[in-house]
Amino acid sequence: MRFVKKGAFFAMMLLVAMVLSACNQPTPAATNVEAKKDVVLKIGGSGPLTGAAASYGTSVKQGAQVAVDEINANGGVQGMKLELLFEDDAADPALAVSAYARLVDKGMHVSMGTTTSGAGMAMTEEVKKDGFLMVTPSASQKEITRFDNCFRVCFTDPDQGTYAADFVADNGVAKKVAVLYDKSSDYSTGIRDSFVKQAAEHGLEVVSEQAFTSQSNTDFAVQIQAIANSGAELVFLPIYYQEAAMILKQGSTLDVTFFGVDGMDGVITQLGAEYADLAEGVMLLTPFAADSTDEKTVHFVKLYQTAYQSTPDQFAADAYDAVYTIAAAVKASGVQSTDEKDFNTKLVAAMTEITVEGVTGTMTWSKEGEPAKSATAVVIENGKYVAYKK
Repeated sequence: MRFVKKGAFFAMMLLVAMVLSACNQPTPAATNVEAKKDVVLKIGGSGPLTGAAASYGTSVKQGAQVAVDEINANGGVQGMKLELLFEDDAADPALAVSAYARLVDKGMHVSMGTTTSGAGMAMTEEVKKDGFLMVTPSASQKEITRFDNCFRVCFTDPDQGTYAADFVADNGVAKKVAVLYDKSSDYSTGIRDSFVKQAAEHGLEVVSEQAFTSQSNTDFAVQIQAIANSGAELVFLPIYYQEAAMILKQGSTLDVTFFGVDGMDGVITQLGAEYADLAEGVMLLTPFAADSTDEKTVHFVKLYQTAYQSTPDQFAADAYDAVYTIAAAVKASGVQSTDEKDFNTKLVAAMTEITVEGVTGTMTWSKEGEPAKSATAVVIENGKYVAYKK
């Protein structure tokens, strides 16, 4: 065995300790990079990804993801990257509350609410309790925004009915109209009520009102015959695309213009290639037309088609704008971290101060959570939405 002098031994041990200590210290640059990577703003939402209304939820999820990816590619917002969390609620109120709980467990910071109104009515109670900013793309029932932290991108149900009557009258589309609606649906009856009221203001004659329920939504022979006998020139359909497709099939001999609202978005796919010609000439009230030539729409449609090999509908466009609305509120609020005190309170306050130039229009918001923007109509031609031209 060899021995070393005591002084040399202690010097050697001190050197080893210094080297080990230096190796264990992170560089300042590495610490900053790692911290930056951890700043993530999680946006949570839900919608039907399964079931009869799956088209809506899928469009919302995909439209929102396009916006998230684009914002992140451009550096995020206020030093934060965005992450989309999206759950299937099957358009069911109870499942929507469960989906919301899962989103909270996953660390959601801001809510996109639900895709549909029935689910949203149950979920917004939870959002109010937790104080999250909520910006729903497409839940249109008026009461969805009854709490001061709840906002929407789409029109309310009453607004859709009002704007539809305005459009029909202002553009001379028809003078005699029939209404065929689902009296078991708050969505449908809300739009029907405001349409009939506004139609009267314009001097439009409602010559027939026909109804069905969720229990009688497959055979429309009686309603179609009544409309045929009424002399209506236009049939207003404040309903969803599933029933609308059946009405177009069963009412194919009617010499009328069919006019729908946002719930009918998806009727082309529902009809399928075999019956695609039945959608020819159908009109829809919408703030978004995928064939528009304005720069923002062309850009969004290209991004969406690249990502999903399909053309975005209004629900996808609403969701794209919802994410950009949240980003605008974050920027306007000045917050730089989700850990900041009163994070969501600051975002809610910013909502009435921002202007968002979206693909569904230029929007501002009232303290009641409602957007101010214009509506137009599209016509289905050769299986595509085309902006209406008088």
